[in-house]
Amino acid sequence: MIKRIPVSALKVGMYITDLNNDWIPHNTQRRRGVIKRDETIEKIRKMGVQFVYIDVQKGKDSQDSETATEVDSRNEAALQKAGEQKPGIKPRVPLSEEMVHALGVHTEAQGLVDSFMKNAKLGTPVDVAPIHKLAGELQNSVTRNANALGCLGRIREKDNYLLEHSVNLSVLMTIFGQYRKLSADVMHQIVMGALLHDLGKVLTPDEVLHKPGRLSPQEFEIMKLHARHSRDILSATEGIGQLTVITAAQHHERMDGSGYPEGLKGDEISVYGRMVAIADVYDAITADRVYHKGMTPSQGLKKLLEWSGSHLDPTLVKQFIRCLGLYPVGSLVLLDSGRLGVVVEINEQDQRLPVVRVMYHTKFRMPITVTTIDLSKAGNQDRILRAVDPEQYKIDVRKFLS
Repeated sequence: MIKRIPVSALKVGMYITDLNNDWIPHNTQRRRGVIKRDETIEKIRKMGVQFVYIDVQKGKDSQDSETATEVDSRNEAALQKAGEQKPGIKPRVPLSEEMVHALGVHTEAQGLVDSFMKNAKLGTPVDVAPIHKLAGELQNSVTRNANALGCLGRIREKDNYLLEHSVNLSVLMTIFGQYRKLSADVMHQIVMGALLHDLGKVLTPDEVLHKPGRLSPQEFEIMKLHARHSRDILSATEGIGQLTVITAAQHHERMDGSGYPEGLKGDEISVYGRMVAIADVYDAITADRVYHKGMTPSQGLKKLLEWSGSHLDPTLVKQFIRCLGLYPVGSLVLLDSGRLGVVVEINEQDQRLPVVRVMYHTKFRMPITVTTIDLSKAGNQDRILRAVDPEQYKIDVRKFLS
């Protein structure tokens, strides 16, 4: 049986199944196994980890624990409560129409960010005008129909994580910022910060940046420097606003001071830093990478709730969930008819009734004709029972998002 315990209850002889520390996106220490030394426990404490998961059939138990099922049920209840309000961004054009524009913007964005980073690495002067223009195009696409870029954000390749993550983060920050009704200038600056937040990685040695295995403690310290490098490069770049610098510099800061590069706590972190931290963690934990199998969108949202307070701003986490929806674009959901569908559009009136693209019937265990269904339409009796893991049915959701 898997249980969650506070780090204060962790003892030698316990078997860890999950360090529960994916809120540290660049930490590749995925330790599983029996704790043999007190020194190991101290290292886990120093990471800022609050709770870990243990297997009581493979190691010692703890009285100060709750089952993983109980934790998930509580997180699910919190997710449902956080999603009670309307998402708030109403599409202005149909998804099919905006998808054409979004594809061009998405492709252009990856190319521009790649070019910007290469020039920064070479130390050559960089022209920020194209990035400013791109930030505006991203915002316009989200305003027209946020679901289009949302779909493209789920069609990703793990070998291209760095560029796709930067673009996805800018999309998430645009959706988040529009939900919070930020001013046009503030929106523009934080979207720029999201696009360029990982710019400092151009100064991270390739053997560390692209290492497929675990980073050593020394390598992890080198990796952490990228946030400071991003701040310094952007601060010295003409045409970059202060909020852009702050957004990029603070994306790894955490509410309890366990983040980096400055170890800021609570309100010491700007609201934009707290926003981008949430979006950054969400995109990182839901992406497949060389050393990490991505969570489903719903699992990712529940993890944000679990880490609220200690690491992430709880009020902003709930707002983030409201603007993405209970079942974010790209979620695979089980309908009460037994069919499986991929969410392609959220419903701005009722998060429980998105537009889904069905393709499989669980009762007959076979593919079915792909059909797009708006669950909010009158006469449609199908309802979502729950989100499911595509791995359970060997379904590649990316095939149904474009």
